[in-house]
Amino acid sequence: MAQRTAAEKRFRDKHESRIDSPRTSNVHTQSNSERAISFARAQWLCAGAIFLIALVLYSWTLAPTVTLVDSGELIVVAHGLGVAHPPGVPLWVMLAHLASLMPVGNVAVRVNFSSALFAALASGLVTLVVAEFMMTASYLPTRTKRATQRPQNSRDAGVGALLIFAPALGAGLLMAFSRTLWFYGTVTEVYALNTLLILVIFFLMFRWRRRIVAERRDSGAAVTMHDRWLYAAALVFGLALGDHHVTVGLTLPAVAVIVFRTEGLRFFVSRRIIYAALISIGALVAVYAYLPLAASHSPVINWGNPRSLQEIWWHISGRQYRVYLSFSPNTIGVQFVESYRLVLCEFGPAWLPLPLLLAFAGFASAYKRDRTLFWFLLFIVIADLAYDLSYQIAEDKDAYYLPTFISIAIAGGLGIRWFIQVLVAKPMLPGKRYVLAATIALLAPAIAFAGNWPFNNRRHYFIAQDYVENLLSTIAPNGMLLTQDWQVASPMFYAQEIEQLRRDVKVVDVNLLRRSWYFDYLRHAYPELVERSREKIDAFVAILREWERDPAAFARDQLLSERITAAFFEMIRSMVINENRIAPVYITRDLLFTDTLNGELTKWITQNYQLVPEGLAFNLAADQSFHDSPEPHFETRGLADGTLRFAQDDVVKLKVLPVYTSMLTNRGRYLALFNQHERAIVAFNEALALNPGLAAAQEGLAMSEAKLRRP
Repeated sequence: MAQRTAAEKRFRDKHESRIDSPRTSNVHTQSNSERAISFARAQWLCAGAIFLIALVLYSWTLAPTVTLVDSGELIVVAHGLGVAHPPGVPLWVMLAHLASLMPVGNVAVRVNFSSALFAALASGLVTLVVAEFMMTASYLPTRTKRATQRPQNSRDAGVGALLIFAPALGAGLLMAFSRTLWFYGTVTEVYALNTLLILVIFFLMFRWRRRIVAERRDSGAAVTMHDRWLYAAALVFGLALGDHHVTVGLTLPAVAVIVFRTEGLRFFVSRRIIYAALISIGALVAVYAYLPLAASHSPVINWGNPRSLQEIWWHISGRQYRVYLSFSPNTIGVQFVESYRLVLCEFGPAWLPLPLLLAFAGFASAYKRDRTLFWFLLFIVIADLAYDLSYQIAEDKDAYYLPTFISIAIAGGLGIRWFIQVLVAKPMLPGKRYVLAATIALLAPAIAFAGNWPFNNRRHYFIAQDYVENLLSTIAPNGMLLTQDWQVASPMFYAQEIEQLRRDVKVVDVNLLRRSWYFDYLRHAYPELVERSREKIDAFVAILREWERDPAAFARDQLLSERITAAFFEMIRSMVINENRIAPVYITRDLLFTDTLNGELTKWITQNYQLVPEGLAFNLAADQSFHDSPEPHFETRGLADGTLRFAQDDVVKLKVLPVYTSMLTNRGRYLALFNQHERAIVAFNEALALNPGLAAAQEGLAMSEAKLRRP
């Protein structure tokens, strides 16, 4: 004990005044008065600069309202302290709720800004993490003769700082300008916070490692005095599991590499790992206690209604999404091609992969200079890809690669350091050396910025808002809309619950009807609809709860499967018939896509109703006569006017734009069927204005024009 106390005193006396200073050969000849700023302060100043740059960028390109995918649902959950879709993301919900209370702008933009703040902080953390790597490297024994070369005079002392902070700044900017983090920094989603928490863990672990390496080099004694950094990382890890636990959990092997390479196997049989585990578990339990507490208050969106331990586990484990996991060779092959494409475009145009080349150089440099860092980065990529290659969900798939993108950005910083070392070895004027170093540190981020700006500038992004308003504009008062399009249902939650827009329209998500919690939402939003079809709804919900408790039993028993399918169909049939007595009923086009789940429903609708295209939905007309409707006047800001750009796999191109073009084409066909060719031509031309290559619209236009020429 006395020996350890003496070692601690020697460390404090020797390092307290220059705690973050790298050990170059001439650093001991410099006094604190000769340096304008300590390395510790410079580290935080660099991180602060990256944070401000990123925050300004994300704020400028921030989406001004609700966006697609999960944004609408998440905003409603955050605003009302509800329960989000699995795994529930309780930590994000609580923090986003605070953001939603800000008295500035609409609720959507407030929560969007919280993403900008989290993403900007994450970019700054990359700078801190890389600076930690660089400073730790100065304490490590060198592996090659070339690596031992140090600046030999006071004029070159600044090269040590350059080798630390130029790579750190470059990596921070590279992360800030990356396509995925930038995207999730401008919309409501959980992934910006997730990235921030992962990087906080990395920073704390590498600060812990650096302090131990430095102390061990000075005293040679076993070191435990710096474990507060380790325990802080354990606390953040437990809290982070309350955001997006999958990607956080995938970093655990990489964190274990840091621990093993720093303290060896003895750490894993010591009390220290037990303390760290208890801290993480305690934080995890505390943050997930939110779920039953929130559910007990019956919020507007109470996904899964997780009150019992079993229901909480089902929700946290994401039981309903396990069907998207597949370990077949075909799936893995397809996902591998997709991952290659995502990585190639993440940091700029695929045809200019300078950031990726720097990352490869960084990996090679880490292998030669700091094997711990090399294995750490490699394990991040391996663990992340091992999961992602078996996961088939599409709309936010890029977010699952964020750990890999973090690893590439950090490796890019190491590549910048390697390039600067090459410059240092060459005889040249110091000024020229600094200019070249700054150029390479800024060039890779500049490529990422220029390549990603067109896709990530959401300053004028009104796609989801226009989509919802265009839908509602043609629905009659008190009408019902059946849909299974999440791009309709999610922003519709926001429009009706937050903006209080067209609360008279009963929007029913057919997919969510297969979840018992959704009927609580329907009772809250449309009590009269539920009351009119109560008998059929209660019958279906009863068997639905049986299925939720044991879906395997239904898979084994054909009679049970047929029974729940029949109850589901009878319930929706009852809704359509009963609501049609009050006001028109509408469906979105996706319900006409025959599948194994909705095949009987689709068949019944088409056999019993005429599908009259009205705006972006079909009106279910009980007779076969011509039903006139006003010309739709769609607001399509950014959809196809060139003001916004979308990747080929963007949900706008895959799901939203086809709805506009197909419904305009269907309107043209319907009008042409009743010899309204002049009006049909208008509809076909509107479809072609959105998609000039649409063959169905071109064919319909040609036929109507021919009819007008030859009546």
